[in-house]
Amino acid sequence: MADQSSFDVVSEVNMQEMKNVVDQATKEIKQRFDFKDSKTELTLKEKEKELVVLSDDEYKLNAVNEIIKSKCVKRGVSLKAFDYGKIEEALGATVRQTIKIQSGISSEKAKEITKAVKDSKLKVQAQIQGEQVRVISKSKDELQAAITFLKGKDFGIDLQFTNYR
Repeated sequence: MADQSSFDVVSEVNMQEMKNVVDQATKEIKQRFDFKDSKTELTLKEKEKELVVLSDDEYKLNAVNEIIKSKCVKRGVSLKAFDYGKIEEALGATVRQTIKIQSGISSEKAKEITKAVKDSKLKVQAQIQGEQVRVISKSKDELQAAITFLKGKDFGIDLQFTNYR
């Protein structure tokens, strides 16, 4: 086993960066004239990996989402990590939207990734380990080629490559 190298394919969001995004977005919302006297709130639920956006109407909610997106891009948080829920009515004539923050690779996506790696004709093996995929090979060059191959594919989620050894 010592002559084998490997890396893990994971998909996760740095929650500290997400906190920074929420703080910066909140600060911008408080300063903007079009949000003056509005009931706009951002709530980050770290344990549930959710971001709850509350605003006066759908127009302002969409404006808040654009602010969040711009802050995410500046902080290096991938926009693919968000799963936007539907906009629903809330108390006090406001609207709410729950945005799920992706953590881990779902089993369907993991199967899709392992199938793509196997179909790539590279001399590597991919196996699903919980919410991540481990890619193993004897050659580090093959692992580099596998990383390049996976970066070129779009699985609809943000991928990171960790634990390279």
